[in-house]
Amino acid sequence: MQQHIFILSDGTGRTAQQALKAALVQFEDAEVTTYLRPNVRTSNQVLEIIAEAHRVKGMIVHTLVSKKLRDLILEQGRLHDIGTIDIMGPLLAQLSHHFVNAPSEKPGIFEVLNKAYFQRIEAVEFTLRHDDGQRVDELEKADIVLLGVSRTFKTPLSVYLAYKGWLVANVPIVLGIEVPDAIFKINPHRVFCLTTYPNRLAELRKIRDLYLGGNTGDYADRTYIQKELNYASGIYRTHPLWTVINVTNKPIEEISSEILSILRTK
Repeated sequence: MQQHIFILSDGTGRTAQQALKAALVQFEDAEVTTYLRPNVRTSNQVLEIIAEAHRVKGMIVHTLVSKKLRDLILEQGRLHDIGTIDIMGPLLAQLSHHFVNAPSEKPGIFEVLNKAYFQRIEAVEFTLRHDDGQRVDELEKADIVLLGVSRTFKTPLSVYLAYKGWLVANVPIVLGIEVPDAIFKINPHRVFCLTTYPNRLAELRKIRDLYLGGNTGDYADRTYIQKELNYASGIYRTHPLWTVINVTNKPIEEISSEILSILRTK
């Protein structure tokens, strides 16, 4: 499969090119096309390149020093599901710590912190702390809130999005149990409701039931599942600004892309 890598630099891009070339030696079978974009100094330039990379499902390697542009790449990379790599960030973070000083932002000298790295760590920690309805009083801090009955991929999807830097919380819907009031107080455009077809959900739950030794009661029962899905749908319908996504037979990557595509329009 052809891979596309965009090299962004506020200078000539030679440093990034050399580093990427050295790294690609380890991937002999990879078919890679690189696109050099030197002298990137404005937000409009960054946005144009982000759009171009998104069209070809590419990724971005950059050595930009402007904090404003670095933040923009990070933000738009997340929204467009584009991998972004700051080549010099980790090195400069260590050097800055050692020298107890921060480098300037002059072209040719690189910004100190690899913000994407620390954002990803924060996002994963946040998501694990807010998995399966934990700490619902902190839902307003989440970038994305997932709702759904059991086995609609809430946790794996949360972790996948967290690895991309999103703060994600997920809240289970259980038949007869009211959802927390806190979820009605957050921005409705950040709430994504996951649903699926009852037959497919029954198959998934039967596997879970077998794993747990058949001690889950009505959990995998087709009639119970239909009631639970109907209950969830009733909650979703009363909040029309929430987004409902059918996850049936979709890989996590596809569901994630669908969510990010919707977020880009909000």
